[in-house]
Amino acid sequence: MNDSVLLARDTRGVATITFNRPDKRNAFDAALIQRLHEIVAEISSDQSLRIAVLTGAGTAFSAGADLVHMRRQGTMSEQENYADALQFAHCLQSLDRLRMPLIARVNGAAYGGGIGLIACADIAIGVSTAKFALTEVRFGIVPAVISPYVVAAIGQRQARRWFLSAMPIDADAARTIGLLHEMVPGDELDRAIEACIALLLQGGPIAQSEAKQLIRNVQDLPNDKLPEHTAHLLARLRGSPEGKEGLTAFLENRKPEWDRTPR
Repeated sequence: MNDSVLLARDTRGVATITFNRPDKRNAFDAALIQRLHEIVAEISSDQSLRIAVLTGAGTAFSAGADLVHMRRQGTMSEQENYADALQFAHCLQSLDRLRMPLIARVNGAAYGGGIGLIACADIAIGVSTAKFALTEVRFGIVPAVISPYVVAAIGQRQARRWFLSAMPIDADAARTIGLLHEMVPGDELDRAIEACIALLLQGGPIAQSEAKQLIRNVQDLPNDKLPEHTAHLLARLRGSPEGKEGLTAFLENRKPEWDRTPR
């Protein structure tokens, strides 16, 4: 059984995905990537789930590619390396397009591909002692498959600096450039994650999924298509069961049926 990634569900509909190689600082190999991709597909199809949390066991979030895996890549053909990289690219895309909100619980250091995993999250909260680096150029390669998500998270200007220099990034800088949304002391991480979960559970699950798709669409659609697209979307959601329930609950001064958080 591949236990390099663990999945736990709770009664609120929160799925916690944990990289489980603490002795390797949660570095990933092909088996871990495959298992992560399987888990993302599994939770995507589970309609009882509302939120996903991505984290690491031990003191690191993810050290990026495993050293043994990196050595193997050096002996692989170009076609084999393409297949290996494509597996990770598909895994990242599935995380980025996950229908539910995804929180990165950054419990420690993240390097290389580990930063790409954080960048795929909708919300990233990390400990103040966490360290980061995009060190690929030091190995004569580039952070290629993670680049769409990292550049989207931190912007082109910041990406130029960190991709080219491979400089270490502390947690404060990570927050400044947009990799982390929030930085907290280690003993407050779980409290911050729980506060974030409580806020997300108050939102309509379909609306949250539609909001994620909306963000992608407004970036990709031509400006002349945006008025019609956004108007159609709003009209459709206003008339949907979830939209009607949300408005009715507001007018009746009660919580909507999807919100089971304590008052």
